[in-house]
Amino acid sequence: MSTSSGSAKNSGNGTARKAPAKRARSTSERAQSKATAAASKAETAVADAEEAASTSVRSGSEAARNASRAMASGLQMGQQAVTVNAAKAATAAWTVVKNRKLIAAGAAASIVGIAGAGFAVGRATAKPPVGPLTRLAGGRI
Repeated sequence: MSTSSGSAKNSGNGTARKAPAKRARSTSERAQSKATAAASKAETAVADAEEAASTSVRSGSEAARNASRAMASGLQMGQQAVTVNAAKAATAAWTVVKNRKLIAAGAAASIVGIAGAGFAVGRATAKPPVGPLTRLAGGRI
């Protein structure tokens, strides 16, 4: 029995060997299709990352360009303001220099006027009340 069943086992092993080979091939094909799908996904992810990186670089360079434009514009506006104010200051200084005699005369007249008004007010309040003869004689009587 063992001989006849042994030969039966051998013929059964031949078919059994074919089935594992088929299974191995189908498993290999499934693994290959999964690997291909994973590679395709990885390739898509790499392409997306490349696109995101290039978009980031473009937006970063655009932001830097906009910042440099704004800085240049601010600098130019500042230079214009300084130029305008310097021109106004120079004009005012030249007007003062050109009219220095008139300005000095006006300042002197105002000082004399203020001092005279102060003297007159102080003199009027400092005198004691006296009669008409004393006033006429200048306070000698």
